[in-house]
Amino acid sequence: MSGAVRTSGPARPAARDERQLLLFSGRAHPVLAERIAAELGTTLVPTTARDFANGEIYVRFEESVRGADCFVVQSHTAPINTWIMEQLIMIDALKRASARSVTVVAPFYGYSRQDKKHKGREPISAKLLADLLSAAGADRVMAIDLHTDQIVGFFDGPVDHLFALPTLADHIAGPGNRERLTVVSPDAGRVRVADRWCDRLGAPLAIVHKKRDKDVAHQVSVHEVVGDVAGRVCVLVDDMVDTAGTICAAADALYANGAEDVIVAATHGILSGPAVDRLKNSRVSRFVFTDTLPTAAATDLDKVEVLSVAPLIAHAIREIFENGSVTSLLDEL
Repeated sequence: MSGAVRTSGPARPAARDERQLLLFSGRAHPVLAERIAAELGTTLVPTTARDFANGEIYVRFEESVRGADCFVVQSHTAPINTWIMEQLIMIDALKRASARSVTVVAPFYGYSRQDKKHKGREPISAKLLADLLSAAGADRVMAIDLHTDQIVGFFDGPVDHLFALPTLADHIAGPGNRERLTVVSPDAGRVRVADRWCDRLGAPLAIVHKKRDKDVAHQVSVHEVVGDVAGRVCVLVDDMVDTAGTICAAADALYANGAEDVIVAATHGILSGPAVDRLKNSRVSRFVFTDTLPTAAATDLDKVEVLSVAPLIAHAIREIFENGSVTSLLDEL
């Protein structure tokens, strides 16, 4: 076996009648899991995870989980299929070890862009992943900023759909003057999210009208900007930045229409392929992401800022464990 990883932490024996909250981390993004544990005032359950020579994954938890409420943190970063499979194996191990409940914490939910059929003979992969998590034994799912709200309906059990908007918006607006801000949706599909930003910041809305070539991946042609952006500080908002082609093209269109400055705010910094170079060479002054995914490749860029969603996730976990209201977290939107 190779690639062994073991998370450490003291065993926490509990009285038989005392409910236990146990937090687990896969190997995809352990830094975020450690931050969540710190917010909760606990430690990660010691776990051994390693790979066989052929890539198969082995997982074992080093303390009893019987009767415990278990939360499995795994963000679906690259290599995405490996980490999804590891999370499924962790869920299966917990159910077979008599865990009371298993909540999947997927800050970035993989395959979320494949949420409907655009053409014949295509899969709906977001639904398939929901089925896989349920089949493995997940009782509940928590995610941040799903690509579309309809994904919540792919699950038969409870789904806690959290939003990073308050964290991002308050950071960008800061204590300064909000009167010069304009919120910009990079396409028609993000208008509803951009509206929420407008409500929070008291800012006007603009839209970048684009046309994507469905037969050529990552190929976008920006046509026009709808709304007044001349002399304004534009905040381009999106749920994710993958190769950064769309967002950088939208920023160019804003500058071409007289924008004074452009700031990009996105929950998930996937940053695949040419993304880092595009960020570096873009005229955008600031890229603000959260730590739902590891963004180490871009942290050397002065214009990249990363905010933590650990407090948000920890708050939601605490509400679930204490039978409170996760919906209360949405009141700020």
